[in-house]
Amino acid sequence: MRGSTEYLAEGSRVGIRHYTHDDGAEFVARARESKALHQPWLFPPANAATYASYAGRLIEDPTKAGFLVCERDGGGIAGFININNIVEGAFQCGALGYGAFAHAAGRGLMGEGLDLVVRYAFGGLGLHRLEINVQPDNAASIALARRCGFRLEGFSPDFLFIDGAWRDHERWAITADMIRT
Repeated sequence: MRGSTEYLAEGSRVGIRHYTHDDGAEFVARARESKALHQPWLFPPANAATYASYAGRLIEDPTKAGFLVCERDGGGIAGFININNIVEGAFQCGALGYGAFAHAAGRGLMGEGLDLVVRYAFGGLGLHRLEINVQPDNAASIALARRCGFRLEGFSPDFLFIDGAWRDHERWAITADMIRT
């Protein structure tokens, strides 16, 4: 693990931790290397200024919680999982967004990381429900949601504005009572 940062939760191959401003150089380099993997679905920050703004929101905004999925062997960033639009009170829900970096794709690291984030969200954050909204043609993201126990709940036309257009999305969700023990 890099520096003195401790993991919030650990699996056999990955740990999850919060973003720091010091992660910018590695995150940006990994995002640039992963452009072909991410687009047209995802556009993570690809320069220092956009990373600083992005990480700042995840660090400072109480309605967001950002997690880096790091390989336990060496601490390198394998991907990221963010919980956005956290609503407390009777809802206790958040919306997940995630992406693997190219060097880690297809190795099962994000599945392990997503399981850790889900358990952390239902435990440490006290949430009851997490949702993932995925463009229907994003087979890899849908497969990850399915592998981690999320259920398909519906379809939302023109749901999110991505890459210059309103995009349809499938709605996937998991609740605390659905977690495998």
